[in-house]
Amino acid sequence: MKVALFAFLFVAFASASAQNPFGALPSACGSKDANFNVKLDKSQHPLTQPEPGKARVYFIHDSGAATGILNLADPMMLGVDGAWVGANHGNSYFSVSVDPGEHHVCASSWFSREAKLVVLAHLQAEVGGTYFYRTRIVKLRDTQYLELDPVDSDEGKYLIASYPLSISHPKN
Repeated sequence: MKVALFAFLFVAFASASAQNPFGALPSACGSKDANFNVKLDKSQHPLTQPEPGKARVYFIHDSGAATGILNLADPMMLGVDGAWVGANHGNSYFSVSVDPGEHHVCASSWFSREAKLVVLAHLQAEVGGTYFYRTRIVKLRDTQYLELDPVDSDEGKYLIASYPLSISHPKN
């Protein structure tokens, strides 16, 4: 009986560890040691059309009521297919060009100095397509969650018109 209980607890612990969002970053993300400098351009920018033969993905961070939840000095980093493509800071957005086909998206921000929140999404991009993803940090009871959700094009365009453009560069 003790052996069965030990085996059950070991499997449960191993499963919980595998789902721990604060462990190693998934392959859709970039390097765990990366960080970005972010500047915001508050001038209006038109929607960027996809390059010929490509798709365009907009990443929008809606900080909403998250003030005070996380260290807001840290950027919201976004990765595609294992490489960081940029970062947002506060209410802001940026876009990237991607090839058509299947892509794996990662959003990550520091939860504390020791741990990051990480969420993943799947994207099937089509030539000429424009896609919008929104990140938000929500707090339910005493737990913080990071959300990464596709948003309707009308909502995406509205948020982009409301928020500044994020210009980010990897820290050296």
